Amino acid sequence: MQHFYFDHNATSPVAPEVLRDLTDSMAEVYGNASSIHHFGQAAKRRLESARRSVAARIGATDREIVFTSGGTEADNLAVFGVARRATRSPRHVITSAIEHPAVLNACSQLEREGVEVTWLPAGSDGLVRAEDVQRAIRAETVLITIMHANNETGVVQPVAEIAAAAREANVPFHSDGVQVGGRLPVNVRELGLDLYSISGHKFGAPKGVGALYVRKGIDLAALLHGGRHERERRAGTENVAGASALGQAMSLDFDWNTLAALRDRLERAILTQVPGTRVNGSTSYRMPNTSNIRFEGIEGEAMVIALDLRGYAVSSGSACSSGAVEPSHVLLAMGLAPEDARSSVRFSLGPGNTVEQVDGLIEAVVSGAAHLRRISPAVLSV
Repeated sequence: MQHFYFDHNATSPVAPEVLRDLTDSMAEVYGNASSIHHFGQAAKRRLESARRSVAARIGATDREIVFTSGGTEADNLAVFGVARRATRSPRHVITSAIEHPAVLNACSQLEREGVEVTWLPAGSDGLVRAEDVQRAIRAETVLITIMHANNETGVVQPVAEIAAAAREANVPFHSDGVQVGGRLPVNVRELGLDLYSISGHKFGAPKGVGALYVRKGIDLAALLHGGRHERERRAGTENVAGASALGQAMSLDFDWNTLAALRDRLERAILTQVPGTRVNGSTSYRMPNTSNIRFEGIEGEAMVIALDLRGYAVSSGSACSSGAVEPSHVLLAMGLAPEDARSSVRFSLGPGNTVEQVDGLIEAVVSGAAHLRRISPAVLSV
């Protein structure tokens, strides 16, 4: 049985050209970028070339790019770095209830440290309103952190409007761009962002490398203490091969219009052929590759397993790290009942998906849903 991948929001395959760059860097450019000899300087050149590539892709300067181990570290460096450096007292942070755990748990830790956090809700469309952010700003607000696009629903947030409100109040604004950066065109200057997180494994780079854009003039408290790497913002010997692969991946161009057409083909067929289905979140403001669909009367985890047995990898987005099945905090924050949140499945496409794969997935969803409803104790009256 062949297996097909529709879980690109979780991670993506390493692109062939990126893999070639990665293996070349690991084999040929193995020096420490802090060393002054020939091998070290070769590594330094490769590192700085990657930094320029990342910066150019998002409209930044190379000095504004900090390489990290991934999106979680980038988010943590932004949230803790700004909040802990702030001199205002008391300190107040604004975030949303639909953030990735890398931001949610960082803000929860700040609360334990005495920082007050405002958790803004999302509407039923999955959008955080800029006016809600503006109303939440106080004199003691030291940071606003709202994601660019949600990893579960794909809904794209109005970050430019939020950034404008933050700039007017002179409050630093961070956006978790892990689902957008490297995929769609992003210009941090035009958006008005102060900090922006990127993770390479979402768009063809290997796991274990990411970046944080830090606008010139934003002061951060370091998370890691050691050497003076990354202009004293992130200590530790640089992952030259990973950074080079990230830079290579940032230069790739994906045909997202084709992916959007495939996503729409999949979505239309499921909504038409499977009774009791509905899209979660806005269908107007979302990533072109993502569809989060609710299957009334079916456990999302059961659908994920059923599709996996048919050769298709998707995600429910509802399993926490302990393995216990819990309702998605994102869908709950959008107002869904726990049973509806548990019945939702995320389909996230990537450059390798084809019409034939999508049509096969449609057939698997239709037959899988019918089977699960036949054996489910819940009766669907549709």
